[in-house]
Amino acid sequence: MECYSSDQYPVNDLSDQSEFPYISQPSFQSVPSLNSQNNFPTNTYHHCLTTLQGHNSYISSLTLAGNFIYTGSSDGEIRSWRCNPLLEFDNKNTTHHDHNMVAAGKGAVKSLAISGDKLFSAHQDHKIRVWKIDSQEPDLQKCSRLATLPTLGDRALKLLMPKNHVQIRRHKKRTWVHHVDTVSALALSSDELLLYSVSWDRTLKVWSTADFRCLESVRNAHDDAINAVTSSNDGYVYTGSADKRIKVWKKDFGEKKHFLVATLEKHNSGVNALALSSDGCVLYSGACDRSIVVWKKKDGGGNMEVVGVLRGHTKSILCLAVVADLVCSGSADKSIRIWRGVNKSYSCLAVLEGHKGPVKCLTAAIDDLCSSSDSSCVIYSGGLDCDIKVWQVFVPSDL
Repeated sequence: MECYSSDQYPVNDLSDQSEFPYISQPSFQSVPSLNSQNNFPTNTYHHCLTTLQGHNSYISSLTLAGNFIYTGSSDGEIRSWRCNPLLEFDNKNTTHHDHNMVAAGKGAVKSLAISGDKLFSAHQDHKIRVWKIDSQEPDLQKCSRLATLPTLGDRALKLLMPKNHVQIRRHKKRTWVHHVDTVSALALSSDELLLYSVSWDRTLKVWSTADFRCLESVRNAHDDAINAVTSSNDGYVYTGSADKRIKVWKKDFGEKKHFLVATLEKHNSGVNALALSSDGCVLYSGACDRSIVVWKKKDGGGNMEVVGVLRGHTKSILCLAVVADLVCSGSADKSIRIWRGVNKSYSCLAVLEGHKGPVKCLTAAIDDLCSSSDSSCVIYSGGLDCDIKVWQVFVPSDL
């Protein structure tokens, strides 16, 4: 596998992958389960704090930043919602309408990432948009567009040299800084100086968050559409693809290009979601085979070994999130499962049900307002039912 920052690479036309994650495949039995599907702790408490409504099409991405949650939908809208008032809901399931559309792009918003006052959005129209967040008013967010990636200046510089042009169709070329299919996921480096983007065009690209230049494009990073990307504090980048593989990438200090460290193969269907533990030592991957594979670093580097599999969802895993020692998974079966592992044994603490469609995206945070000795977290989920739900989960300290 080679990595290129300015070389030519072939890109084949890809068929529309939009329905791919919802086609569930049989679960594989070659890896032992880490959980007992019938062992649910009875003293874990959870409830839906509120339902946020306002989007007119399905929720395809969400992220947290300070006191706000940002959500992106399939019609290109980005909205912001205040977080703190939601935590005051302690009664029955409530519908909350305090929403605000902050931006509108073209094409479904597939992923969101925030660095300081910059909001990055990945779109189905092959572009990444950068928005400046104006937060002068504490209860209102406004966004103005700063740039569209690749920028006009970046494209113009590359146009001058023929070697920067790549063949994307039989009679069409583009510069290597362009994604030529849906930009499916974004991730920031730990220092937030780099933005990683992956696409159904099978490339991994690296961008500067300071001047928005495309610094690198990895040639043929996978053999099929790439659906997920995440990065660790120690500089490793993980990509998951419809080719059933997860790949681990690294850039050595002083080098300009990422190189392939390892290829992780265990899923028997396309990988849709990736998430890392807080210390970066455990990787969770979710796929159309209904399973979550747990990988653990075995030598302190990028090489990882399979610990086991979490089973319980009845349809494809579409999204994953990690908060503290909890793993949250959202599925096409319309449910969210909360997992916690001790040593090499995991238990499913709760199953959150309430969405009327597949759960497409998740994020989570520690509940700082919880005053008891038990741990509490707040989970935000977006679904194909156009709703965002806010959940609170209490985990007793003696579990």
